[in-house]
Amino acid sequence: MRDRPGDIRITDLGQPVLTPEQQAAIAAASRVRVEFTEEAVLTAARQRTGLRDFGPDDFRERLRVQLQSLEEDPYLGPVGRIGAYSDCVRFAANRLRLEDFIRRHPQILDVEIRQPIIIVGLPRSGTTHLLNLISADTRLRSLPYWESLEPVPIPGDGPGRDGLDPRFVRCRHNYVRSDALLPLLRNMHDMPPEHIHEELELQAPDFSNYNWEWIAYVPRWRDYYLAHDQTPHYQYLKRALQVLQWLRGPDRWVLKSPQHLEQIGPLFTTFPDATIAFTHRDPASVIASTVTMEAYGARLRCNRVDLAAIADYWIDRIERLLRACVRDRDRVPPAQSIDVLFHEFMADDVRMVERIYERADLPMTPDARQRLAAFMEQNRRGKFGRIVYDLQADFGIDPRELRKRFRFYFERFPVQPE
Repeated sequence: MRDRPGDIRITDLGQPVLTPEQQAAIAAASRVRVEFTEEAVLTAARQRTGLRDFGPDDFRERLRVQLQSLEEDPYLGPVGRIGAYSDCVRFAANRLRLEDFIRRHPQILDVEIRQPIIIVGLPRSGTTHLLNLISADTRLRSLPYWESLEPVPIPGDGPGRDGLDPRFVRCRHNYVRSDALLPLLRNMHDMPPEHIHEELELQAPDFSNYNWEWIAYVPRWRDYYLAHDQTPHYQYLKRALQVLQWLRGPDRWVLKSPQHLEQIGPLFTTFPDATIAFTHRDPASVIASTVTMEAYGARLRCNRVDLAAIADYWIDRIERLLRACVRDRDRVPPAQSIDVLFHEFMADDVRMVERIYERADLPMTPDARQRLAAFMEQNRRGKFGRIVYDLQADFGIDPRELRKRFRFYFERFPVQPE
């Protein structure tokens, strides 16, 4: 297929040509010493919050495994190390604040999480678009990115003169800086403060999810995470949702995460009255998009970009997710689930939402339809320019050969090759 006018080809994925801003950021980060130790992270979190009670101590082992994995990463450069350490401190600080908030307001644990709509599917398979589209319906509670980063307000940290939540302002500041350093990320996965985010951020304070795999090369953590039952950590997610719902409604959530593909059991055990929408897309297209995005971000985060290693890791990871999906899909009853095929979703976005609503017993009102239509008008595909993904040219991988590895998935679901 020929590139269309306005298409963007990233031609320096493996040998990035850094901008002056990127060079300056790496130089500044190189002067900062980061210590990946449990004590350093927890001490910093205590100092940030003025709190000391982290709740149950079982998280400490998981934190230590994550920190060891980060220390072992042969690719993580100065910017990546600072970012990972900062995330660890933020997660620990959020844990302190969540525990403190529930202790002061124990009635939170009586909040009912009622019939959530949960989107489950591969990364880059339309999950984010579907989540944000449904979230335009104000009858549903969703998780804006700014709120996911700091779920509990800081006492006394009220709105500024502009009326904005300080958490939103902090998120916007970081978004502007990130956009300046990696401007093409918004073409692939734009994350402004108001963007609706996935709930992995609410599991992060319990230090158990797959999110580190997007940030660093952490096979030790991946293997540890996959070897442990995640049900307790989905229960932790539910507690965090109860806090947020208690702070503000409405009382029916729309959620999403690719991780749920391999955690259907813990997910459905925790939310047994959920309606689950499984998105499906050609794995070759998913992988092309995923590895390109990972490689582009690595120019700032890593000390070198190893395209072969990135591709090998994510081909394996996508296969693991899909094999778990094929194995466990039928654990969710037909009356509470729907399969969302990418080509059908792209052909009529709003009609697909209507089908999900029918399964979730949620009527499509004129107001809801108008809000969905307005979202589609304001968020046209490729509004920042379309990134061209080319597995063969950029990674030396033939998509046709790659699809043979995923025959088991095509045999289970009527996914169209792209």
